[in-house]
Amino acid sequence: MSKVIAEMLVESVKMELPDVKTVRFQWPAGYEPDFKTGQFITVYWPHKTKYKRAYSLSSSALDRGHYEVTVKRDGKMGTSVVDWLEAGDKMFVIPPVGKFLPVFDPPGKHLICVAGGSGVTPFRGFAREATARNLDTRITILYTVRTTNDIIFAEEFRELAAKNPRFQFHVTCTRLAPEDPWTGRRGRITPEWVKSFVDNPADSVFYACGTNEMVNAVEHLVLHDLGLPKEQMKLEKWG
Repeated sequence: MSKVIAEMLVESVKMELPDVKTVRFQWPAGYEPDFKTGQFITVYWPHKTKYKRAYSLSSSALDRGHYEVTVKRDGKMGTSVVDWLEAGDKMFVIPPVGKFLPVFDPPGKHLICVAGGSGVTPFRGFAREATARNLDTRITILYTVRTTNDIIFAEEFRELAAKNPRFQFHVTCTRLAPEDPWTGRRGRITPEWVKSFVDNPADSVFYACGTNEMVNAVEHLVLHDLGLPKEQMKLEKWG
């Protein structure tokens, strides 16, 4: 049953931000999928079977009994999910696929994860799994948002960082007013900022999830500035 499309109950929903919602889909009886952290599912409404949308899992493969996706109000599907989807509703779910996977083996890797906006959602699964398994894998998330009101999973990431000394979560804000009390970094993600976290390029794996502009900049950094092979990066981009 786990290899086929399944109709799933929306077990719960949580508003992470005014325009971002986490949806938990409950697995039906007998559904035991074999999948990996970092993959994505494709969902669609029972009454609109031709309109489908893929979302990265924001849960990890260790979270059994359900899938979680975190959706931003964007486009037809994102708007309908954020504004209308409720616990008790049902959607069809196509099983997870994808190659945007955390490299946990061999031990000792450093995963440098660059994200913009809702592009941070798959990295929640990375951090959850590494922390739960107490892995010897370093994970550094470099996250760009407009203001502090746009940080998704802020509390959970800080809790994970407190539990896991090999996990770091860094935020930079691009549109804060000068008088804002934020004491963290301001401005866009720059190659120099990313490189400041690279202490051993050979053991680093670079991830980028966000706009074309941001992801292309990370690709240029890895291939040209650092001179590393493309096998040391994994990219997901949109628009």
